[in-house]
Amino acid sequence: MLGLVLVPAGLLVGVLIAPLAAPFTGDVPRRRRFLMGLVTAAVFGLLGWRAGPEPVLPALLYLAAAGTLLAFIDVATKRLPDRVTLPSYGIAAALLGAAAVFTDGGPQRFRNALIGMALLFALYFLSAFISPSGIGMGDVKLSGVVGLYLGWFGREAWIAGVMAGYLLGALVGIGILIVRRTRKFEFPFGPNMLAGALAAVLAFAA
Repeated sequence: MLGLVLVPAGLLVGVLIAPLAAPFTGDVPRRRRFLMGLVTAAVFGLLGWRAGPEPVLPALLYLAAAGTLLAFIDVATKRLPDRVTLPSYGIAAALLGAAAVFTDGGPQRFRNALIGMALLFALYFLSAFISPSGIGMGDVKLSGVVGLYLGWFGREAWIAGVMAGYLLGALVGIGILIVRRTRKFEFPFGPNMLAGALAAVLAFAA
């Protein structure tokens, strides 16, 4: 029931936040605004269905909204703007910290979230150092936010989310390689990170 209630809320949120992409992508046409609304509505509904009325739900809904905005910007520009990513650290930490107060084992979950954030940031930073053409600094900065959420749900969720992100990225890369028949291409990795995190959250939130 909660998932159904959150669908129209997600649609509204997605449409309202769509213009925030304009400084990075240029004018956001009505069709793209509606598409962002549909994506946000779907993610809101899925999170409401799986997480239910848990204290962590507001934090998850924030990730859904910010993640949708970042994914659309990344697809359009191959950039993950600091103006959206960096404030998400404080907002997500505050929302998860508040959730910890009302959640059984909340303090431990919050500590796990901070550890997950640090570990995933370090992993992506190392990946970018080794292969700067494969992982950009925007991905590195986003990884900490993703790790924060995955860590909240535990080690298995963290591993699953990280692996899912890399797997999706590999599949997208292979698909582009087959279609374009060239190895000289770039594609946005942020949406894969976010989709992998969403899959892990949906699997471990119940």
